[in-house]
Amino acid sequence: MKTLLIYGATGYTGRMVARQAKAAGLDFVIAGRHAERLSRLAAELGVPYSAFALDVITALPAALNGVGIVLNCAGPFAHTAEPLMQACIASGAHYLDITAEINVYRLAERLGALAAQAGVMLMPGVGWDVVPTDCLALQVSQRVGKPVTLRIALQVAGSMSRGSAVSAGEIVGAGILTRVNGVLTASPDAGAETFDFGDGPVACAPLSFGDLVTAWHSTSIPNISMFVNVTGDAFPSGDLSALPEGPTAEERDAQPARAVVEIIDEQGDVTGAVIETVNGYSYTPLAAVEAARRLQFGDVRPGFETPARLFGPGFAETIAGSRITFFSSNASRNTP
Repeated sequence: MKTLLIYGATGYTGRMVARQAKAAGLDFVIAGRHAERLSRLAAELGVPYSAFALDVITALPAALNGVGIVLNCAGPFAHTAEPLMQACIASGAHYLDITAEINVYRLAERLGALAAQAGVMLMPGVGWDVVPTDCLALQVSQRVGKPVTLRIALQVAGSMSRGSAVSAGEIVGAGILTRVNGVLTASPDAGAETFDFGDGPVACAPLSFGDLVTAWHSTSIPNISMFVNVTGDAFPSGDLSALPEGPTAEERDAQPARAVVEIIDEQGDVTGAVIETVNGYSYTPLAAVEAARRLQFGDVRPGFETPARLFGPGFAETIAGSRITFFSSNASRNTP
């Protein structure tokens, strides 16, 4: 069984991932920059730890000696993904992460051929949102004869963790992109559209998440756009360092997560589905650890991969609390 290294294990989501890995009985080590924090968490979990920064890239392969899988939980991923991906390719370890930052997916896509030559798999996005939306997009596409356009909308409710708020800045900074005839295209004039997550139509703003890459690889649909409906304190502004570390367990329990997928065929008919899951911060540790567990038991395909393509379109529903509702153009558009 390949040893798993969880990098960024002392962060808000990283701690939940590490505790879930322990509960699942995985063979793992925790890692990050801060030895003192790692020492305390390692003592709690009864696992080894390794403290190292990512700024000296040439030293990273040695830091991964004996490691078969890296699960990166350290954001913003624009700063951590490339050194860890390159180190994984050099050392022969597979790479997973939990980001929604689109430029990380574009990086993994570019490095895919090099990773395949090294026998290494790169799979960013093994948490929420990409696991549910990637699997849902593939499920819906299998119901459509000739899909032309895919639209994905996320509903982000409640408050963000401090780390996610910083990562959100990377997402916004990437600009508005859509996929047109298979090509990622800057679309600064894209406007808001309405989607129904189950409680009636709501306005959703265009935004560039990793699904613009993963859904293309998973479904081959040439035209893809993404949107988000924000409620509560999501996407905060101002001094992000002053934010709470993340929502409490009670706050997470009160805020389930939802996403909707619509696929339009050559005739203009719409087929779609809504997925509801536990809160994204609760979903991510469950999905990420299950993905790592499957890799430990050999479910691997070298190169750039997506959760739905490797694990199958039903992978999202293996996470407890997930429910899918399908709809079609027999109903009014955007209404499940």
